[in-house]
Amino acid sequence: MTTAYTDLGTIEAGVYPPQEDSHLLIDVMIAAGLAPGAKVADLCTGSGVVALAAAQADAAEVAAFDICPTAVAHARRSATAAGANLAVHRGSWARAREFGPFDLVLANPPYVPQAPVDDTDDIPADAGPAQAWNAGADGRSVLDPMCTAAPHLLAEGGTMLIVHSECSNAEQTVTALRSEGLAADIVAQQMIPFGPVMSARADWLMSVGLLPHGATMERIIVIRADAP
Repeated sequence: MTTAYTDLGTIEAGVYPPQEDSHLLIDVMIAAGLAPGAKVADLCTGSGVVALAAAQADAAEVAAFDICPTAVAHARRSATAAGANLAVHRGSWARAREFGPFDLVLANPPYVPQAPVDDTDDIPADAGPAQAWNAGADGRSVLDPMCTAAPHLLAEGGTMLIVHSECSNAEQTVTALRSEGLAADIVAQQMIPFGPVMSARADWLMSVGLLPHGATMERIIVIRADAP
């Protein structure tokens, strides 16, 4: 795919920078034609790149959510500079229920499993804040409640797109969404080189079986869930 991504300018310290996971999520949204005319939520928006892409793909309304005040300020400035119809709210992704239901929910949540030893000093500062990627021992501390909440966020016939790494168990996400009454499946995947966080944790992830031994790349996955 050849999606053109919004230029967000310099991503300041303390903001999760757009990476391959965000771009794959945008590609799937665009290819599926889900944004035009839709009421959209972008959960864990970070820099705001996914929310901006939805707005620029002719969504009727876009609401973005993030707990990081620096990310919220950055996303708001980017939206203003782009002239986008985008509201950025500070707070947990769960706040989206206050503004829903939505025709389309997009999510690039924290999903990297955490080693039992603090490795923050091994990860470059420009990778963004740890809260943007740390997600418990199995990488699912945000994914699991997000899957449970999915049917309450979606309008009738609405769609949710979630992106995350193979390390946090894509099949478990599919199963969780189906258990909530949604039709769910993996719709896209891509192999990418380890980024700074995965590089710092690769040995541990391999030792606990969350990555194959000798791996130098990870598979990122987009899961689509449709409400009846």
